[in-house]
Amino acid sequence: MNPIKAFVSTLKTTDKNIKQNALQPLYAIKINSLQGKAIDLSEFKGKKILFVNVASKCGFTPQYRELQELADTYKSQLTVIGVPCNQFGAQEPGTAKDIEEFCQVNYGVSFLITEKIDVKGANQHPLYEWLTSKRLNGKQNSTVKWNFQKYLIDEHGEFLDYFYSITKPTNSRITKYLK
Repeated sequence: MNPIKAFVSTLKTTDKNIKQNALQPLYAIKINSLQGKAIDLSEFKGKKILFVNVASKCGFTPQYRELQELADTYKSQLTVIGVPCNQFGAQEPGTAKDIEEFCQVNYGVSFLITEKIDVKGANQHPLYEWLTSKRLNGKQNSTVKWNFQKYLIDEHGEFLDYFYSITKPTNSRITKYLK
């Protein structure tokens, strides 16, 4: 084979492999619960997942109430997962125990809460790398702008959409995916 054709063929094969390997399944990502236990995201196959970076001392914190309402109303088809983060205005300074107590006492939260993580920057957790990178999720790039930004995943672990903090959890922009 002509050396130039061989080189071009190698490039095409390499490019195809890079594209195939770039997409990472959501269910392979590891994250712990607020209590430090490993969460197996594959347990949620067959349900949509709404990931929300949460904070206890934010103007959007009352959204915990609507997140719980959403989790209760659509429990057969949706899992809500709160992801504490202290990167926006240092509005989640508490320990795991503080966060758990705050959520239960003030908002009756019973949905899953993860360990506190970074959702952006040099120490961004792999979950948020996946949620914010088209290279990994196959759909869209985004940047987490503030607390209570929401990411919706479909029943097969594929990226559906994201919503800024001002979009309340029970807004029709979100619930349309659940009906």
